[in-house]
Amino acid sequence: MLTKKPSTGRISMWKKILNRQQILFSVRQYSRIYPPPPAYADPVIRVSNNIAQLGGPKEGPKPRQLLSLPPFPAHPLPRKNSFSIPGQSTRVTAISWVKYYFDEISDTVIQSHFNKGLVQIECPISEDSNVDKEGHMKPLRKIRPNEVMEAGARVYIPVSVAETRISKRFDTIPSGTLYPNADEIEYLQRLVKYKDYAIIVLNKPPKLPVKGNLPVHNSMDALAAAALSYDYDEGPKLVHRLDRESSGLLLMGRTKESVDHLQWLFSDINKANFSCKAWNDAYEATYQRYWALVIGCPKQKEGLICAPLSKVLLNDGKTERVILAHQTGLEASQEAITEYRVLGPKINGCSWIELRPLTSRKHQLRVHCAEALGTPIVGDYKYGWFVHQRWKQMPRVDIEPTTGKPYRLRRPEGLDVQKGSVLSKVPLLHLHCRELVLPNIAKFLQVLDQKSENLHPALSSKPDLLRFVASMPNHMKISWNLMSSYLV
Repeated sequence: MLTKKPSTGRISMWKKILNRQQILFSVRQYSRIYPPPPAYADPVIRVSNNIAQLGGPKEGPKPRQLLSLPPFPAHPLPRKNSFSIPGQSTRVTAISWVKYYFDEISDTVIQSHFNKGLVQIECPISEDSNVDKEGHMKPLRKIRPNEVMEAGARVYIPVSVAETRISKRFDTIPSGTLYPNADEIEYLQRLVKYKDYAIIVLNKPPKLPVKGNLPVHNSMDALAAAALSYDYDEGPKLVHRLDRESSGLLLMGRTKESVDHLQWLFSDINKANFSCKAWNDAYEATYQRYWALVIGCPKQKEGLICAPLSKVLLNDGKTERVILAHQTGLEASQEAITEYRVLGPKINGCSWIELRPLTSRKHQLRVHCAEALGTPIVGDYKYGWFVHQRWKQMPRVDIEPTTGKPYRLRRPEGLDVQKGSVLSKVPLLHLHCRELVLPNIAKFLQVLDQKSENLHPALSSKPDLLRFVASMPNHMKISWNLMSSYLV
């Protein structure tokens, strides 16, 4: 039986109908009535306030720059109000280590960072540095708050953990008088962080001189003698110094014996060991740590600066200046050693670093930062004047080293940055003595005076070491909040 072939016209008509149906189907699929699902993720149901909503997944927290904590030490952590008990477990959890380092930060802020999974730890590849052989950062993983820390482990936490609210009322410097009034006495007593019968520890504000002379009356030693004597006949005496423009922990002795021992402790002479092992161990654990904001970033993330210093007189014959000593050996020089560590990434041309001086020289940290590292401290116009002249304070994009993502400096809303911060026209010196660990002089006075080789039973329960952490001044807090920017 013969079948009739369809004509070419009928075939072309059916093709047109099929094409038209495909076009209608595609239009209906992508019409306003039936929008396509989002390309980045499947729609999910979110419930808030007992109302179910259909949409894309909720965005997580924006990434922040990471702050590097120092490697976890192998020895027990010194605490202000605790002492070691024989046979007691020395295990330290991750949250205890972070709370110990950020002693001035509330526990709820640190706990919230752990709950959000923002605290990370390096995966062990090599034990020498936080950078591998190829120059890349080691991989990080999230750490649980109850995870036990191991010696040398390095924890990373967003810089937002140290963000603080800035008070609109800035502290005032006491007036230039030898006899402060009641308000000034109250202001000075608020600076006291710790007091016993041997020492006083204060959080010195910036622009307050430590040692006075004839034209300077409102110095710390003169004001302390008038306002911080308490029930003693004489006021406390200085045992070490801070620059006038710097801030942070300042130690003063209340008795002649404690002043002599503390000055000996902060001197650079060779110290003989005592018969008391507890004192020798406490002496070995003594250190100071500074936080500073520098222009630029050191080439190495951490290291040791061994650069002797010498003093020279300028052309006027009066002004003294500290410089790096030449290796000729013709001029007198003093040994100066400083440990440094970069805290976080470089942003807007500046970096936060941590400094630990191993010697006590005048302007040691400022000269080492400016001349040895080539990164002068922000606000240090004496040793970093030429860099400040070329420094541009305009916000710009930088790269976060751990992720390679860009981020930009943010300007907080409603905050006056013209208060000596990094964005002000004339920034104040960004150098702060943040941490101080020293032996408990009140406990070891009898041993140091060689009245007894053993500790008194009533003093054995007191801690061998005292540790203090001071919050930054307002202008450095503003700079920290400015530096704590979101990644772009």
